[in-house]
Amino acid sequence: MSDRRQFLKAAGLMTAAAAFWHPRDLFAANAAKKSKVATNKLDLQWENFMGKMKYTFTISGSSRTTTPIVISRITWNGYAGYGEAAMPPYLGETQASAHEFLKKVAENVLPKFDNPFRIEDIMLEVDKLTTNNTAAKAAVDIALHDLVGNIMGQPWWKIWGFNPDDCPNTSYTIGYDASDDMVNEKIEEASWTKVIKVKLGMTEKEDKRMINLIRAKTDTVICIDANQGWRDKHYALDMINWLAERNVNMIEQPMHKLMVDETAWLTERSPLPIIADEACQRLTDIPKLKGVYHGINIKLMKCTGMREAREMVSLANALHMKIMVGCMTETSVAISAAAQIAPKVEWADLDGNYLIANDCFDGMKLVDGRITLEDKPGLGLTKKPGIISL
Repeated sequence: MSDRRQFLKAAGLMTAAAAFWHPRDLFAANAAKKSKVATNKLDLQWENFMGKMKYTFTISGSSRTTTPIVISRITWNGYAGYGEAAMPPYLGETQASAHEFLKKVAENVLPKFDNPFRIEDIMLEVDKLTTNNTAAKAAVDIALHDLVGNIMGQPWWKIWGFNPDDCPNTSYTIGYDASDDMVNEKIEEASWTKVIKVKLGMTEKEDKRMINLIRAKTDTVICIDANQGWRDKHYALDMINWLAERNVNMIEQPMHKLMVDETAWLTERSPLPIIADEACQRLTDIPKLKGVYHGINIKLMKCTGMREAREMVSLANALHMKIMVGCMTETSVAISAAAQIAPKVEWADLDGNYLIANDCFDGMKLVDGRITLEDKPGLGLTKKPGIISL
């Protein structure tokens, strides 16, 4: 029997495929993640949380010191799974809109299902509720994945058959700052990382100042996120050629997402890979981006969670497009969820839990700047005491 078949049998999936099993058969094998009250009802609860930034976070067009977050929890038969909706203002979601949406899920969707293993069917019903609310949808999806992984006693990278040794280094983001001293302080704090992500898209003088300040301190690899800030394709190409001489390895969303022809022109001539961020929201966007960008950035808060992120990986691979996994400023809940697909990407920007000062969970860890995936059930989360009540 192959190792793959042995794992499937141990996880209870071979009998599932033969239609002989019931989810409760897995309980005896994994009781570590049980909650205090056992019920066969899928129960969804949620709670507001405010992520406090370590530094003022400035990108092209906006600055902020906090990120509104909603932490979710789904319980079933004594097991629990946690999820998250992280909502920077530009996404158009709020804690109030997330509450309203999650209430609809709790009242109109989850009562239709008697177990959490039907993630595909549950999320299709969740997705039909509205055309937006993608972060709130992700809060449901992530909690379901954590719950099912906890019941099975397996992490999702292993359920999906990924190799944790294939995880890349993550970048650590340095937002724009008008003060040279503050930029230098951020560079010092990023001394542990092997990739620095720099937010550009200001004026040419300001953008080059940021790069020159970093290069005066370190030759660490840089990846660039212009956040749609460059308005002219010729200017963008000149900037990319300048950056390519300074140990930069990729450019994320150089121009506005609606500048399709201009971006295709730039991608054809760029010495560095051009990656779609704002232009890539969900699975259905990817075919339209082929030939316009070299690759895509997958973010759970935009694509509704782990289920669709996994599908985006498969489609991007089929289209021979490069893949990056990114994040908002998130707690270790959403970061640990996104990390499950890290073995299948070329670049990772999963530093959201390192950018906030009050993370409410322990989860995915970085070792020498590299994403590590542990052999822990679900998302491998441990709730920190005294921060949230769920």
